[in-house]
Amino acid sequence: MNEPRHADALQTRQASAAPVVRDLAGLLDALRASAAQRDREGGHAAQEKQWIADAGLLTLAVPCEFGGRGARWPDIYETIRQIARVDSALAHLLGFTCLQVVSVNVWGNAEQRARYLNGTVEHRWWWGNAVNPLDTRLVATATGDGGYRLDGQKGFCSGTRGSQVMTVSAHDPATGKPVFAVVPTGREGITVHEDWNPIGQRQTDSGSVSFAQVRVEPQEVLERADTPYASLRTLISQQVLTNLFVGIAQGALDEARAYVTQHGRPWINSGVDKATDDPYLIQRFGEMRLQAVSAEALAARAADALDEAWRQGPSLSAETRAQVALATSEAKIVAHRAALDVSEKLFDACGARATHAPLALDRFWRNARVHTLHDPIDYRVRDVGRYALSGTLPEVSLYT
Repeated sequence: MNEPRHADALQTRQASAAPVVRDLAGLLDALRASAAQRDREGGHAAQEKQWIADAGLLTLAVPCEFGGRGARWPDIYETIRQIARVDSALAHLLGFTCLQVVSVNVWGNAEQRARYLNGTVEHRWWWGNAVNPLDTRLVATATGDGGYRLDGQKGFCSGTRGSQVMTVSAHDPATGKPVFAVVPTGREGITVHEDWNPIGQRQTDSGSVSFAQVRVEPQEVLERADTPYASLRTLISQQVLTNLFVGIAQGALDEARAYVTQHGRPWINSGVDKATDDPYLIQRFGEMRLQAVSAEALAARAADALDEAWRQGPSLSAETRAQVALATSEAKIVAHRAALDVSEKLFDACGARATHAPLALDRFWRNARVHTLHDPIDYRVRDVGRYALSGTLPEVSLYT
């Protein structure tokens, strides 16, 4: 887990990393080398996104029949976790590209699935996400031919900068219902703003997007099905976040271990010669590991449940879907807490010198803090508590 700490070493690392990014191991090595610097700078990670594409990861969720890898959900989430250990922002981008692929897969008709899924494989598309039905500022006006005109703005549009296509949700005031569509990011009237400047997750390309008389063709409109199977999309998105949290906790533990092993000093009253023999430090690392492995175990359990439900297809029952929602909430709660706690305890383990700004060890906590605010944990604990007390399963919502 040694990161180059100086600009010249970092540049050497980046230059040598690019040719070997042919697989996940090479990708992780390359991302780790520049993670601290890129976290400080923010902006758009074009080179790193190219490496992810070069490693063949953009087609993980594309079914084999369309030329994709058709990976199982446990394998997809394991990949996201591994990337999040070194860079949770880019893991987010990959996870949300998988999510938009799923959107087309469950909401699109046969022609749309063929066009967009084959296109993802052939052109190595990055997908942007402008789907948030709670944000009704984007208005869809029917054009009378089955298409729409979009006017307004959407916020928190993850992955839109640098994307080739995006999924969009807009409010249709005539019907009071949302409209979902796929549009090219570069279409006339679409402006992707570079206004994403949070304390963490700084390279998720999640700025706002403006739409000015943007034409949506009839064949670009997705018919969102109201079925248990189609609503798995929500749980897929929640498990993306869950595995980001797990990866953050694991990455923080990795960095803490590396720092203490290489730079740790025993406390003056410890009675030991090496920091790694300090009983209190050993205790602290034990607690950190327990949180990380517990979060990973529940995330893997939820991914298995999702994969089994996904394979049932349109025949999936509402009750089975609700069981997956429960497992997802249980995993996300534990992962939420683990990401925040382990990334904070990193500093207790490493000591004052670990706050040296160029190390950017605070990025794990900042990344966790930004993402864990996206939906309140209290309502998930409520759902789990209801099930524990009365056996009541979670209801379908935008987050469960």
